[in-house]
This record gives sequence, structure tokens and C-alpha cells, in this order.
Amino acid sequence: MDVNCEGCAGCCVDWRPLVDAPGHDHERRGPRQPLDDTYNLVPLTRADVRAFVDAGLADALTPRVWRAEADDDSVEIDGYDLAAIGDRPVFFVGIRKPPKPVAPFDADAHWLPACAFLDPDTLQCRIHGSERYPAECADYPGHNLVLDVETECERVEAAWGGERLRDDTPPDDLPGFLLGPAAVGEKVFAYPDPDDLDGVVGRIAAGDPTKRDRARFVAAACGHAPGTLATNDAKREQAFETAMAADSWVGRAIDEWTERADTDTPDPGLGERVEDARGAPSTPGWS
Repeated sequence: MDVNCEGCAGCCVDWRPLVDAPGHDHERRGPRQPLDDTYNLVPLTRADVRAFVDAGLADALTPRVWRAEADDDSVEIDGYDLAAIGDRPVFFVGIRKPPKPVAPFDADAHWLPACAFLDPDTLQCRIHGSERYPAECADYPGHNLVLDVETECERVEAAWGGERLRDDTPPDDLPGFLLGPAAVGEKVFAYPDPDDLDGVVGRIAAGDPTKRDRARFVAAACGHAPGTLATNDAKREQAFETAMAADSWVGRAIDEWTERADTDTPDPGLGERVEDARGAPSTPGWS
């Protein structure tokens, strides 16, 4: 694969508000509709989730659950029929997308939902190339190319012109490519205690889960065993405590971005004050 990412960040930003007729929905595999409205939420592997938790970055993570289809196992919580395995709601864990002042594709700056690790000024990932860079991000758009599904690169080309996907040959090795039963416990998880989620699912649907809500799912993913519904309760409890204690630059920056989006003029340079000043890793720029 060869992609041109400079000035783009199309897979990291919800840029649909910038076009009159975006013509595409959430990028997702399979027919199920997510309960949240986050665009291109990156599904993390269990190893990725644990790495974020161990690094004190659990406050950058958020869950996704899905509405059940007619033939799915399902469980009703807060008035929503959720896709399930047996009576356990299925979910994955992704990276939060707070509003940030960004100007992709040489457009004017706007407040748009953007990956918590995206530098709004350079439009580069602050953890690219690090040990915590998610497998899904490293593989992208390889999974789409293997499945013959339109990539975000191609969507950007169609809307804004230019050449983003320079080579559409997928790599031979895609370690994060997990579908069906192989994904259970590795990328897709089953929440072990549905009764814990009363009120939680409603807040997810409203786009306002609490820190405790998010930590419940993060911990369940950390304690999940691969290929089975078994959960290690000790690992889960420890991960929950660690997630609740997280107070990283990411979480604090998300809080400020959310406040500023209601009042401030969008200025990508604010990233230095909101993120860099809190200890966010720098990006190299495009020179």
C-alpha cells in the first residue's frame, strides 16, 4: 500500500459536515448499526486496549455496542435491543473522538470530531510509530482492500480530488485482520454482566457515557479470554481500577476541547495550548 496522508486525516476526522452530500455512512463491517454516532471508530485489539490501560491512557478509550438484527441473539437494555452472544452484549473498544479545530483538505478550520491522538495543526498522529499505535491503524486501508470495500482514501478523492490511495495492493501480512469467531476475545468482546449496564447503554446512545461507563467496557475487554466467553475476574477488576485512575493528557485535553467547541473560534494552533502543554507527544510535520 502507498497512501498520501498529508493534509488529509480523512480516516481520523469526521469530515462529512464539510460536504453537502457525503454519500457514505459509518465505515463498518457487517450490517449492524452502531448505537453511537461516531464516524470511523477504530476497533482496538485486546492487546492494544491493555497497552493503553497500562500506559495510563484508558481515558482515551470508549466502547461501541450495536443494535441487534432480526436473526441476532439480543439483550434489551435501556429500551435498546443490543446484538449479543447468548445474553451478553457484544462490543469493541475504540479511541474517543472529541471535537477539535481542524482544517483538512485545505478547507477552512472547523470544529469536527477527531481522533484523540490527532494533532489538529499538523494533522498527524501523535502516537504513530510508537508501541501504542493501534494494529488497526497500522493495517489501514489493507483490510478494506482485501475485502474489496471502498477506503476512506477513495472517499476523500471522490469528494476533494487529488490522489490519496497511490497503491491499492494490500500487504501479505495483516496481523489485525480478524473476522467472525477469530475476532471474539481479540477484537470483539462479550460483556459478562448485562445487569451492570442499566443506564449505561442509554448514555452511550446519547453520546454521553461517563468515565465509569467507559471503564466498565475497557476492563471487560482486558479480562476477556481469546476465542471464548470466559473472563478473568482478577484482571478485569485490576483493569477497572487502573482505568478509573487514569488522568492523562488525553483525557484532560478532551474535556477542554469539548468546552472550547461551544465557544471558541476553530483554530488548529490551539493544539499547542490544549495538548502539547499537557505533555502530548509532538509530531514531525510534513517538511
